[in-house]
Amino acid sequence: MKNRRTHITILIANLPAERDRRVIRECLTLEEAGYEVTVIAPRGDKSLRVLPGSRGTRLRPYPVFVYGAGVLSFAMEFVWSFLCIMVRLLGEILAGRAHAVQVCNPPDVYWPLALMLRAMGRPWVFDHHDLCPEVYATRSAGRPNRWVYRTLELLEWLTLRTASAVIATNESFRDNALRRGVSEEKVTVVRNGPALSEIAPPGQDDGPGGRHGEHHLVYVGVLGPQDNVEGAILAAEQLARIHGRAGWRLSIAGDGESLPALRKLVADRGLGDLVEFTGWLEGPAVDALLRSATVAIQPDLPTEMNNLSTMAKTVEYVARGLPVVAADLVETRRTAGDAASYVPNGTPSEYAEAIDELLGDRERRTKMREVGLARFTGQLAWDHQARSYIQVWHRLLAGRRLADSAVPRPRTGGPDSSRVTEQAGRE
Repeated sequence: MKNRRTHITILIANLPAERDRRVIRECLTLEEAGYEVTVIAPRGDKSLRVLPGSRGTRLRPYPVFVYGAGVLSFAMEFVWSFLCIMVRLLGEILAGRAHAVQVCNPPDVYWPLALMLRAMGRPWVFDHHDLCPEVYATRSAGRPNRWVYRTLELLEWLTLRTASAVIATNESFRDNALRRGVSEEKVTVVRNGPALSEIAPPGQDDGPGGRHGEHHLVYVGVLGPQDNVEGAILAAEQLARIHGRAGWRLSIAGDGESLPALRKLVADRGLGDLVEFTGWLEGPAVDALLRSATVAIQPDLPTEMNNLSTMAKTVEYVARGLPVVAADLVETRRTAGDAASYVPNGTPSEYAEAIDELLGDRERRTKMREVGLARFTGQLAWDHQARSYIQVWHRLLAGRRLADSAVPRPRTGGPDSSRVTEQAGRE
């Protein structure tokens, strides 16, 4: 008999599926609940047909030839992505799949497809990853074109209002959806973060850092203009002045369009002996790097976007009990609590002074480690978030699941978590 299990299609436009850790965890959660999953996303590894670490999540990649840098190129990229996703989604529908769809932004341009799917009686879920108007304002150095900004606000409003349900990554995103007129019962908060099984048990060498004579500072994440990684480098320069150049180093792990400029900044400032670039690291290497660290840096500036956003890197830091130095942002405080040391303006000198204080206070670092680990295991881990996530789908697909109840479910227990973290990639 033909397999009639409910099928969910996930749409991504800004990352290959194998590099989106949040989507990977969502796919595994859906598989565990008995759903079939297909992901339509930009092409990454051309050899992949199934999502790494999953039982059988299908990949339907599409090529990307235009990458946005300015308004015009971004518009061209969005139009191309829309057309590619539309064609592949129609193929899924004609093949008898795509009983429900989840779209992940950016961009906020897929609301016409939402209207089509909902007219067919199929749920459309919006997984709200980024506040696109605020991202544009940040990338415009605080001088956005007002008409472009208003257009992005309109697209966000249409995306939120045409969805059957909205998944918000934090309370600020939830409040934004409510302000846009989405009813409260349609919005569910599902935070980012690794699962408990993705974090290796503490070893005898784990702790608040600095045990072997050298303090290790780290930044792990995307290296883009809005991430202010240059602030971490300039903080290292200031730290060298107040703390000296001996006994510490800064590792910057990640990739992005700002990498060449960041390498040049390190060379121009004569910081090659203090700052190293590791490149893009897979899961086990990220885990090893964070476990070797004394202090983590979150250099995001106090912009409106950053104030309302949860940084995935912050949860990765807290999950290992790593003390964080960050600007005083609403959602960063909600994530890290007392596991972070906060600075008011995010200037390099403020970061340097806060780091210097932590390097000299092992007792405080130990307390921050304990707070961070407790917050992760008790609240932030994906294990807690997955319950809220899957309840959204059970509610939307209750009738179809009853019709499919005779179909055998897959075995209990997920795939090897080490395979997931190894392939996960970008935040």
